[in-house]
Amino acid sequence: AVHSSDTRNVIVFYGSQTGTAEEFANRLVKDAQRYGIKGMVADPEEYDMSELPRLREIDSSLAVFCMATYGEGEPTDNAQDFYDWMQMTDDSLEGVHFAVFGLGNKTYDHYNAMGTYTDKRLAELGATRIFDLGLGDDDGNLEEDFISWKGQFWPAVCEFFGVQATQEECSIRQFELVVHSDVNMNEVYTGELGRLLSFQDQKPPFDAKNPFLAPVAINRKLNKGGSRHLMHLELDISGSKIRYDAGDHVAVYPMNDVPLVNRLGERLGVDLDTVITLKNLDEEANKKHPFPCPTTYRAALTHYLDITSPLHTNVLFDLSQYASDPEEKEILRKMACSSSEGKALYHSWVVESERNILAVLEDLPSLRPPIDHLCELLPRLQARYYSIASSAKVHPSSIHICVVVLEYTTKTGRVFKGVATNWLKDKVVTDGSPRPTVPMYVRKSQFRLPFRASTPVIMIGPGTGIAPFMGFIQERAWQKEQGKETGEAILYFGCRHRNEDFIYQEELEEFEKAGVLTQLHVAFSRDQEHKVYVQHLLKQSKDHLWKLIHSSNAHIYVCGDARNMARDVHAAFHEIAEEVGGLTHTQAVDYFQRLMTKGRYSQDVWS
Repeated sequence: AVHSSDTRNVIVFYGSQTGTAEEFANRLVKDAQRYGIKGMVADPEEYDMSELPRLREIDSSLAVFCMATYGEGEPTDNAQDFYDWMQMTDDSLEGVHFAVFGLGNKTYDHYNAMGTYTDKRLAELGATRIFDLGLGDDDGNLEEDFISWKGQFWPAVCEFFGVQATQEECSIRQFELVVHSDVNMNEVYTGELGRLLSFQDQKPPFDAKNPFLAPVAINRKLNKGGSRHLMHLELDISGSKIRYDAGDHVAVYPMNDVPLVNRLGERLGVDLDTVITLKNLDEEANKKHPFPCPTTYRAALTHYLDITSPLHTNVLFDLSQYASDPEEKEILRKMACSSSEGKALYHSWVVESERNILAVLEDLPSLRPPIDHLCELLPRLQARYYSIASSAKVHPSSIHICVVVLEYTTKTGRVFKGVATNWLKDKVVTDGSPRPTVPMYVRKSQFRLPFRASTPVIMIGPGTGIAPFMGFIQERAWQKEQGKETGEAILYFGCRHRNEDFIYQEELEEFEKAGVLTQLHVAFSRDQEHKVYVQHLLKQSKDHLWKLIHSSNAHIYVCGDARNMARDVHAAFHEIAEEVGGLTHTQAVDYFQRLMTKGRYSQDVWS
């Protein structure tokens, strides 16, 4: 019944911080088309979500929510208002039909809090759940979790709408290509995110859509030896009206590697300087273009598209039609299906081998996709967040960051280079030439020093996890200079070797000498037979720590790797509570859970 398909409507809302939930939402809408169901993607920030009850007025309508969890179980920035509305409202959602897929990471506490809450709350408000909550784990394989959920979700949707659960096997284009032959280059995007020419003509306020081009004032290598490259950068924000607090994050928009972009152009056999627009075929869609247009293929591959991440299955499926060798076509189609052997092949050939678009094109020589279709399929290149390593009280017009350059060899023998860290490494400051710039904005965080300067702080930040604590310690030094009584400040830092990567050693020892840092504990993991980490040092000063936590209202801060360190530190605190405070394990877990709720145990962690 194709003619009546316009009465079946799916609206997919997404809560996205790094673009994945938005990408999943787009994929669901594309799937809907294959079943002859009309779909649209919606950013909750652009809608008045209190109108949600009105969905019942639209016959055969379904609302789907792809909700990511960010930070400490918080909603993503674009879903904050929607979350607040859900908490406050007592509107009835009776007659509204919904389903939720949550995106989370098991490494963190509050796993998938936002997806779980949305699913529970909509049902409490009377809406009808037409399919079970799906939970994706980015610590495992988010893509596989999504595919598995989707595989069972669509039959349920088809049953709900009373349509045949058969989809057209073809790939559906969402955008059409327009090539511009004579165009004024002042009307062509070259990396801007919002307003055209916003990089030439900078106007505050600066935010995600309008980043500030901050000149790099300092870029120095921090470590004295070892194979890695750790660096300290200072971004000059004078004249920008940008304000920040110690503990906030700075978001930077990186560029892809120029040689990589050129190799892609060569392999696809195209002139990268062709000026194009990709125009949405659905006139009513709120997303007119997949990235700012008109632009060139070169600018799209350099600034707007992610060309280094392992490809998602939907991209493999849509590319398969362009492989002329039947075996290569079969490999691509197989990896995109939800059978267990298909999943296993995708896992080994793409995920474990970390094959990005160029690797796939190199290893499947018969694959010759048109570049415009490829540009439609690739996900957007995302901003990268770094913890700010300075205090605005001391450095009001500069933002410091501390970063380790990511570079290693993958299973296929290719060298993987982290996009942002290698791009930052090349932002070299040389006398006599203009300073290189970094497009950036500040994202507020919950990671804050206690209101009272006299409250003790326990800071744990191995490796680049020390970043926000450099800001905290600078701020405490400033408070001390102002004549305030400052509480104990204890830092636990960790690195591999004392003489190689003990970063900020001189500054930290100065702060200790000045009495700003009352204790500095450093774990050098590889300077002795057995590995020593920060959690081992915590156990060594357990009596003093318990006294500070239990009797002196101390605040605990953990920054750095979530997968191992944050977990091990958490466990060490549980053990301290049991051994010194005499709590049972359950009581200890409860005790620190309460500290988190009160904002006395804060984490700024990543995986």
